[in-house]
Amino acid sequence: MSTPSKEATPETDAAAEKRARDERWQISRRGWTVLLSFLIVITLGLVGAFVPVPFVALGPGPTYDTLGAVENTQIVQVDGTQTYSTTGQLRMTTVSLKREVTLFSAFGLWVSGRYALAPREEYIKPGQTEDEVQQQNVKLFQDSQSDAEVAAMRFLKHPVKVVVSEVTAGAPADRVIEPGDRLLRVNGKQIVQQEDVVAAVESTKPGQTIEVVLQRNGQERTVSVTLGSAPDRQQGYMGIRGVDRADVPFKTTIHLQDVGGPSAGLIFSLAIIDRLTPDDLAGGQPIAGTGEIDVKGNVGPIGGIGFKLVAAAEDGAKTFLVPAANCAEAKADPPPGLQLIKVDNLAGAVQALEDRKAGRPVPGC
Repeated sequence: MSTPSKEATPETDAAAEKRARDERWQISRRGWTVLLSFLIVITLGLVGAFVPVPFVALGPGPTYDTLGAVENTQIVQVDGTQTYSTTGQLRMTTVSLKREVTLFSAFGLWVSGRYALAPREEYIKPGQTEDEVQQQNVKLFQDSQSDAEVAAMRFLKHPVKVVVSEVTAGAPADRVIEPGDRLLRVNGKQIVQQEDVVAAVESTKPGQTIEVVLQRNGQERTVSVTLGSAPDRQQGYMGIRGVDRADVPFKTTIHLQDVGGPSAGLIFSLAIIDRLTPDDLAGGQPIAGTGEIDVKGNVGPIGGIGFKLVAAAEDGAKTFLVPAANCAEAKADPPPGLQLIKVDNLAGAVQALEDRKAGRPVPGC
């Protein structure tokens, strides 16, 4: 006896249709999940590749032989007096600063081991523009050139003079004294170095009128200044800044563009001295160094010493002049084969190079 076939009931048809809808919805839901994940990955990739992070990257920068030339122009040029031939190299060193870094590029630079990351605000203050930072760095570099020349002239026993570098707008001296004026006497006191300007008004009071003897365009003149007041001092206030400058009948020019900061001062001074003396300080060897220098020849510390050591070694330097205050950091991990010489001042740097050339002991870090 045959078994009768089972026909589908309305309930089973509805259940099958529901299952089909559920399966279609499950496929659609998986598709949306995949699409959403893909969009998230793309978004993160775009952010990582194009959106800057609040950091800068520091690494080894280019070095320049101050006894050599850049684009067929002598970096340190002296005209109007006898100069001497030099051998070897005196390399100033720099730090590369990448201001605009993205998340991916920052990670790549850090992984490379040649760069370090630092908060952007340490190098670009809030509210500062890139142009303002660049202008500030260029001014520091120009000032370091002038200070380096003065330090070299003092070392070589050449005279210096005091000139006005800045006059504060609206100050008592404004429109009476001009930038570039040479100061001869202030309030009856002879001006020989920049500190004399401050000392000359130390015993004055606001409202007091003093005489200033200056030289402008080669002509001497006497002007009167009625001193004002300033919140940071009790004595009278003129509103000028006097700086030491070389007083020599020849001209020193430093030709170097697109470099900022004050840390090349020591090497510039040594290059000037090398040009003006027969000593040949480098002695045929590739020597590098760094250090801010003041008009008295004192060598101050700088930043990024580790990167500068790497850059110098990669460009062939065998000896590096290190500011004394940077010695502890420099000797922590120096490149192999790079001799570190500790430097406190310009005279000490010159003596160390002469001793090195003669095979005598030199002060090390």
